[in-house]
Amino acid sequence: MSDLAGPPLWDAVTADPSLALDRETALKIAADQRRWTRTWLYPLARPVSRVLALVIVALKRITPVRWTAHRLMDALCIWFLRRFVSPLAVELLIRHFVIETNLLNFIVRNTDTAIEPVALRPTDLAGLGDNAVIEHDVNVYVVLAGLGPVSRRERIDYSGLDIPELDPEPERFRLAHLDIQTALCLMNLPFAACLTPEEYRRAVHSMRFDDSILAILAEITGDPTFLRWCSGDLSVRVDSNTDVPHAVYRHAVICEYAHEHLRRAAARA
Repeated sequence: MSDLAGPPLWDAVTADPSLALDRETALKIAADQRRWTRTWLYPLARPVSRVLALVIVALKRITPVRWTAHRLMDALCIWFLRRFVSPLAVELLIRHFVIETNLLNFIVRNTDTAIEPVALRPTDLAGLGDNAVIEHDVNVYVVLAGLGPVSRRERIDYSGLDIPELDPEPERFRLAHLDIQTALCLMNLPFAACLTPEEYRRAVHSMRFDDSILAILAEITGDPTFLRWCSGDLSVRVDSNTDVPHAVYRHAVICEYAHEHLRRAAARA
C-alpha cells in the first residue's frame, strides 16, 4: 500500500484473470475504450441518440404509410464507417458479425435440428452491406424458432469457431476516428429512420435472446459458466424504450465472452 498510485486502470482491466477474452482482443477493446471520443463525445451522443431514435420511431408509427430504405441504410452506414470510425472499431464490429454466426452455428451443429447453418461471415467493411445488419438479427430468430428440445451432448462438435482475417480498410483516409460506442449512437439514427417500426423493434429485441443463447450453450456443454453472463432480461417482454447503443455494446461483449469460452473448451478437448 506504499504506492497509492498503483497500476493504471487499463493494466488491471486487461490483466483481469476472470476476463473471458483472449489477450489480443482485450487489448483492442481497451484501446477503443481509451479513445478520446469515448471520453468526451460518447456521454453527449448517448442521450441525444436515444431521444432522437424515440422521436423517429414515434413519428414513423403515426405515419399511415410503412416505408423502408434498406439500401440507403446500408450505404449510409458503410460510408460513415469508412469516413468517421477508427479502423480498430470497424474491425471489432465486423468481428462481432462473425462471432455471432459462429455461436449460432455451434448450436445448430450440436442440436437435433434441420436448420441450415448461418452463412453470414463478413471479412471486410463492404460485407456489412447488402442487408447484412438485418440478416444478422433475423438469424437469431430463425435458429431459436427452429430448435427443438436441447440437451447435453456427450460428444461436442467444436468446429467452426475460427475468425478469418478481417479488413477494416485501415489505409483509407478518415475525417475522424470515432470509438465503437460513439459510432453506435450515431448509426442508431439511420437504423431507426430506414427501418419500419416493426423491423426496428425486432432488431432491438433480438438482443434479449442473449440469455436464451447462453442457457442453450450451458445445456449443450454442461458448463454453467455461460450462465454467469446472463443479464436477467426476459425474452417474453418487449420494451419500447431501450438504450440501443448500450445494449448493442453489451451484446457484443457477451458474445465475445461466450465465443472465447467455447474456444478454450475446444482447446482442452
